[in-house]
Amino acid sequence: MNPTDSPALAHLAKDPIMARLITETASPKLFNDYADDVYLALLESIVSQQISVKAADAIFTRFRNLFPDNYPEATALVAKTTDELRSAGLSFQKIKYLQSVAEFSLANPIDRAHLDAMTDEEIVQYLLPIKGVGRWTVEMMLMFVLDRPDVFPIDDLVIRQRMLLAYPEQTSGLTGKALYKTLHEIADTWRPHRTTASRYLWRWKPVLS
Repeated sequence: MNPTDSPALAHLAKDPIMARLITETASPKLFNDYADDVYLALLESIVSQQISVKAADAIFTRFRNLFPDNYPEATALVAKTTDELRSAGLSFQKIKYLQSVAEFSLANPIDRAHLDAMTDEEIVQYLLPIKGVGRWTVEMMLMFVLDRPDVFPIDDLVIRQRMLLAYPEQTSGLTGKALYKTLHEIADTWRPHRTTASRYLWRWKPVLS
């Protein structure tokens, strides 16, 4: 893709390393399957934690099949027994997390109209009380469900690994807080398009010597 094809890419191309990375990488796919349903997106994200995409898809399908119209309404999800939910292949921990999402949604609005009025950080803090939902989970939702343009998921291992490979001169020998500080400084040059930069980092296939 030509780095000048969009305002975001034109801005990112001001960073020579990111410009090269973009030209080497196919356009990232945008995952917006649940763009109008934050509740369902949170449930899916919990099911998919720490398992393969194939296994997560199968379990989430079986999970949804437990409910009328394949939709796990919050009241129905809370009412399900552990044995019923275990039959879909869910662990005891994930069952607690899924029901925590349902309980939270019954007491607090999580629809697009409510969340769209918040800043990114406000959404993070709003959803963190849900068991099983951490900052990374919310950041993935911000990027791929709410389509927020300037999210930098520094806690994502792949993002950090790709940045180490792309920016070896700036990051060589750094660890801990010093590394995080440098990665933030690099990413600050991508504002206000850090989501696009991160999508390219995920899709980039570095050539290892």
